[in-house]
Amino acid sequence: MAVSKEKKSEILEGLIEDMKNAKTVVFSKYSGVSVLDMNLMRSKMREEGVKYKIAKKTLIRLAAKEIGIENIDDKSMEGPIAVALGMEDEIIVAKLVYEFAKKHEGLELLGSIFEGRALSVAETTQLACLPGKEELLTKIVYLLKSPIQGFHGVLNNTLAGFVRALNAIKEQKEKVA
Repeated sequence: MAVSKEKKSEILEGLIEDMKNAKTVVFSKYSGVSVLDMNLMRSKMREEGVKYKIAKKTLIRLAAKEIGIENIDDKSMEGPIAVALGMEDEIIVAKLVYEFAKKHEGLELLGSIFEGRALSVAETTQLACLPGKEELLTKIVYLLKSPIQGFHGVLNNTLAGFVRALNAIKEQKEKVA
């Protein structure tokens, strides 16, 4: 179905605006994915603050060029292309597309734009395999808490040992008396 020039320019403006505001942009091929699965993926993405748009490759390339990305790999633009735009978390976008692609044959991770540069499929897969923001924050809290907890244990055991020694002396004196 042919799209009018006005509609194309409207889509292009929307893509440019979204790409400027996105922390990460992930490209994926979606041929062969059922409408039900696509809607399921989109609702999961919406929950995580991710936009998922389908647009013509030329419009995606023009939008990328407008935000300063000109070296998008041709392999990232094969077949019908969708764009996932992460507005809140940098890694969750790649992680969601990667996890969904593992479960659904028709979806394929093709590449991404991260921190102002185009990434290949391999680099995007590595990005998707990184731990999420919540997991990293949990690890940092654990690392900060661990030395304090160890110090507390040492002090507590020292005091407990002193109390046990006093108790043993008391019991020994009671036996003698």
